[in-house]
Amino acid sequence: MPVASSTFSSLHNFSSMTSHPVTPAHGIRMIDVGSKPISSRSARASARLKCLPETIRRIRANELEKGDAIATARLAGIMAAKRTSDTVPLCHPLPLDSVEVSIAFTDPLCVSIEAVVRATARTGVEMEALVAVTAAALAIYDMCKSIDQSLCIEAVQLEEKHGGTHGDYARSASPFNSDSTCVP
Repeated sequence: MPVASSTFSSLHNFSSMTSHPVTPAHGIRMIDVGSKPISSRSARASARLKCLPETIRRIRANELEKGDAIATARLAGIMAAKRTSDTVPLCHPLPLDSVEVSIAFTDPLCVSIEAVVRATARTGVEMEALVAVTAAALAIYDMCKSIDQSLCIEAVQLEEKHGGTHGDYARSASPFNSDSTCVP
């Protein structure tokens, strides 16, 4: 079966399970970036995981039953960034140059997570950075859910991006600023 027919057949089967038909006429498409120049791209995203103070203490002391939450979160973020296009349907698969995931404790009730992603590509890496912080937060959530049912992932956001035809962007306030606090 040709690829195009197989793809349309898959869409047709999916549309029978949804409340509205999914067809090529709906305008869902991956943007063609083939004519864009290859350039250096970077993005930084952040997220917060609200926790009880005892949960923060146990994360920092490496006293969780499942092991080292900080190392696990960093690895989860890196792995997720590399597979962003598998999760976000219209995102281009990109050869990433680097992914850095940082975990900080800037507030007694929060774990702060930051990811910086770099690539030399035709499209930006904002989604990769956002997916990285989200996966890192989920990894910590998974490791702490048995001791803290009040966990809350919040403030997943792009902090800055560089490169590309739309230029640079920088958010004016960040959860990594010292004046930022989590509300219990």
